Formats: sequence, structure tokens, C-alpha cells
Amino acid sequence: MKSLSIAALVEQDPVRAYVLYYFGIRFYEYSEHTLEHVCRERGLQVESVLKELEQPGANFTEAELPLMSYPLDLIIEYLKHAHFIFVKHKLPYIGRLVENFKANHAQFMQVERDLKVLFPLFLEDFIHHIYEEEDTLFTYINLLEKAAHGRANPSKLYFMMEKSSLQKCAVEHEAHDDEMEGIRKITKDYYLPPDAPLHVKVIYTELMQFEKSLITHARVENEILFPKAMALENEVKRKFFERSKFN
Repeated sequence: MKSLSIAALVEQDPVRAYVLYYFGIRFYEYSEHTLEHVCRERGLQVESVLKELEQPGANFTEAELPLMSYPLDLIIEYLKHAHFIFVKHKLPYIGRLVENFKANHAQFMQVERDLKVLFPLFLEDFIHHIYEEEDTLFTYINLLEKAAHGRANPSKLYFMMEKSSLQKCAVEHEAHDDEMEGIRKITKDYYLPPDAPLHVKVIYTELMQFEKSLITHARVENEILFPKAMALENEVKRKFFERSKFN
């Protein structure tokens, strides 16, 4: 495998481009060089790179965890970790792929132009959504957990319960789940003809994988986080208003 060109390695499995990227090897800059040559040039242990290339998804896929049985604080930590992977790893990588996208193929010239406009907008909106979710939704759920254990400030709790509604938040969240609709339209649902350029194959593979991760992420929030949090909210409200009757 080390005697193959970078282009040939990525052609066999486009996910390998992601592994190479985190070794500092951008496949489109070294496409005609062999892996052995690039590793020698960059001072990398070829065996270490080969090991990662042989199992490109092993360190980057989301683990199948029994999240339904997890307490709320661990579910939130799981979601925050997913946010970190999205914002610090996956999205910067896809952004770099789009930024350096040169279609050199009549069928993909418009896709190149559209992605270079739309993806930065999607990225900005997505990151804003994530940080807003952590600052408002996760903060409110953490406060409910403290309240359930008698550790919340009553006035702050009352203010947050008046201001926040998990039911409303859950409905709004489901309405905004399909964040990649525009990208799917541009790429015709990631359709790849047999003669698609390698760069297109890599971008489409990463966009498809990212969308799958988003679907998993949304399912965890909609089917696990919100039901558990709403049950907790109802319990806290019941206790709060019962206590207020005696004051």
C-alpha cells in the first residue's frame, strides 16, 4: 500500500482523505506522490499512517452507546463531545475541501460555485445553533438537575422556568432538523457519476457522513434528551409549586 499514490489510496476509500488530512497530508496537494515518499518528506512513520489508513473509520465514528439508560448529565456530555468533533474536526476539514475545490469537470462547475457560497453560510448558522443550544437548552437542563437535588437558587429557577419551555424548544428543534437540505439540492443528493473527479468523491463522501452524524445527533436529542428533560421539568415544577404553597 505504501507504494501506491495518494490519489490511488483515496480513490479506493475517500474516507482516507480525512485520515491523511490529520497527518498534515492534503490529498489534492500530493495526489501523484506515493505514500512512502510523502511520509519521508514530512517526517512521518509510514507504518503509523498505514495502520490508520487500513481502518479509516475506526477512530472517527460515533460509538453505539446505550444512551437511553444514561442520566441526563452524561447525555449532555455526549452531545457536547459530538459538538466538539463537529466544530473542531469535521467541519473545518470539509470547509478546507470546499475552499480548495477545483472541479475541472463541466458537470460540477456549478456545484463548485454554489458550494463555495452556501457552505460557509451553513457553517456559520450551524455553529451559532450549537453554541446557542449549549448556552440555553443545556444550561436550563443542568439547572433542572440541580433543582431536583435541592441545589438550585429558587428565584433563578423560577425565572428560568418562566422563560424556558422544553416542549416549545423540542417542537422548534424538530422543525430545524433538516439543516443540510440546501446542500443536498446543490449536489443532487450527492449523486456521483462514474467519471466524477476524486475531489468531488471526497467532498460528497464527507458531506454524506456528516449528514448521517447529524441524523444520529438529532435522534439522540429528540428521542432521548427531550423526553427525559421534560419528565424532569414536570417533576421539578410539581415540587417547586408544592413547596411554594407552604411559604
